[in-house]
Amino acid sequence: MSTEETITNQGEAEQNDSPQTVSTETRTTQSSVTGPGAEGSATAVASQREDEEETRPAGEDFGQLLDRFEQEQSTLQEGEVVRGTVVGITERGVVIDFGYKSEGIVNPNEFMEDGKITVKRGDEVDVLVKNMETGEGYPVLSRADAVRLRAWDDLEKAYNDGTVIKGRVIERIKGGLRIDIDGIAAFLPGSQVDVRPIRNLDSLRDKQIEAKVIKLNRKRSNVVLSRKAVLEERDAGRKDQTLNQIEEEIIVEGQIKNLTDYGAFVDLGGIDGLLHVTDMSWGRLQNPSELFKVGDTVQVKVLKFDRERERVSLGYKQLLPDPWETIEERFPPATRITGKIASVADYGAFVELEPGVEGLVHVSEMSWSKRIKHPSKIVSPGDTVEVEVLSVDPRARRVSLGMKQVQENPWKTIGERYHVGDRVHGRVRNLTDFGAFIEIEDGVDGLVHVSDISWSRRVKHPGEVLKKGQQVDAVITTIDPDNRRMSLSIKELEPNAWNDFVAAHKPGDIVKGKIARFAGFGAFVELGDNLEGLCHISELSDERVSKPEDAVQIGQEMEFRILRIDAENKKIGLSARAAAREEPIVEQKTYTSQAGGGMASLAELADFGSSSRTSDDEQT
Repeated sequence: MSTEETITNQGEAEQNDSPQTVSTETRTTQSSVTGPGAEGSATAVASQREDEEETRPAGEDFGQLLDRFEQEQSTLQEGEVVRGTVVGITERGVVIDFGYKSEGIVNPNEFMEDGKITVKRGDEVDVLVKNMETGEGYPVLSRADAVRLRAWDDLEKAYNDGTVIKGRVIERIKGGLRIDIDGIAAFLPGSQVDVRPIRNLDSLRDKQIEAKVIKLNRKRSNVVLSRKAVLEERDAGRKDQTLNQIEEEIIVEGQIKNLTDYGAFVDLGGIDGLLHVTDMSWGRLQNPSELFKVGDTVQVKVLKFDRERERVSLGYKQLLPDPWETIEERFPPATRITGKIASVADYGAFVELEPGVEGLVHVSEMSWSKRIKHPSKIVSPGDTVEVEVLSVDPRARRVSLGMKQVQENPWKTIGERYHVGDRVHGRVRNLTDFGAFIEIEDGVDGLVHVSDISWSRRVKHPGEVLKKGQQVDAVITTIDPDNRRMSLSIKELEPNAWNDFVAAHKPGDIVKGKIARFAGFGAFVELGDNLEGLCHISELSDERVSKPEDAVQIGQEMEFRILRIDAENKKIGLSARAAAREEPIVEQKTYTSQAGGGMASLAELADFGSSSRTSDDEQT
């Protein structure tokens, strides 16, 4: 049976004044709300009826009352927002008396916050009539729909009147933010969030904001907001006043309005000032969010003010003592201190000595012994290290530090372990154009100059004889502990083949040799014991040849006549052609060096050979 039929039957029963019917009416009323709390609902209804009977006008019969009741009930329609009173809270929901013949039920979740019901008995609330007739015999109401419907009305009014509405930021979406306005989802474009672009929109999440409605389409549930319009309107009145009061070097108070990677924008009252990250702290600050958050009230100093462009540069650290003003007093050279690695670069590591003061440990000052390719091989950010202050420059705000200075210096005791003339063993650590560095021990290298590799062989580059990583022996020739230098010689390990050769030979002597290598101007001849001589191309054969390989071959053993011995430059000039017959040798002839650094300078030997042949022809 429908609610309407029930009401009709109840009316007929009351007109007939049947006790049985009245009893049925009572049962129907009591069963309209079931479950826990129903007893309270029935009591409320009974109390209401007693009040109605007391206020019933004299002479008005029950039929007239019923007609009036039905007229009142007929005015309630589904989808209408009505005001009701909470008369009970049950497991099924919140019971609302909204002036109908029976109370309505609202889902308890619509009154729930943080797991608790937010209303109590006697509270008046607005609800929307969703369904007047249900199978369970009571109307279904909705608090959320009533709030949402009322919110749409408020939004339309705010849109038409240009007034401000409030909402809560739900989440960041593509292009802006989603705002909740009493259950209605509105869109706040990123360009309308603030008077200045905000990169970190997530900082506004869960915050209450004020905005204006700039676009509204109720049918499509489309609402667009502008927070920027509210801020501009609010700041318009304060801006002129702030511009008249602001000056450089004064201290002002403002509120952090927005944070970026490079700084923070501070609202000074209608105008924003930029607090750059470099002006926030005397120390290292990676991100402004480490020091401030949106909404903080801060005191700052006006560093620069461009009135025409309305730009203000602010400083926060300028209100704090500058630690570099007394740096020399706190950290004089030779002071040892423990600090924390702040950052690592290719050329060294920065150590934080105190907040606002960092020093640099250059890679060359990290270890006496280890060959460090990159500082990260030794230290990492956050490491605690002991350092020694090497120098301080307050004007440049620089402190040079050393890590190896707190370790034992192997060069201080080098004289106790090594002496000039000692034979040492080491590894070729590095090759350069001028020589080879030999690692004798950790932190101690010796240099073998290219001229100290061989007595007789002319070495242009140490790579011709030595290889990186090769184990070699050498003799110490000099030690300089102050400059941490040691000179070594490999040729000192061998007898002086040059002196022996010069002592046993003179120009004109016949010697045996083997063709070792070719040059464009002749052939180098190995005479033994790493001693070489040069046979110019004109002295290889009686016939004229354009290339030395046309006359001889690599490895070919031949006899040669010594044409010249240059003791100063350690060069020997040879002639294969002259070895076959006796020819005068001119020892005092002066030769120029066109042999390109060979073991002998024989540029003029061609002239010498030609003159010899001319002399022979004349004699013939």
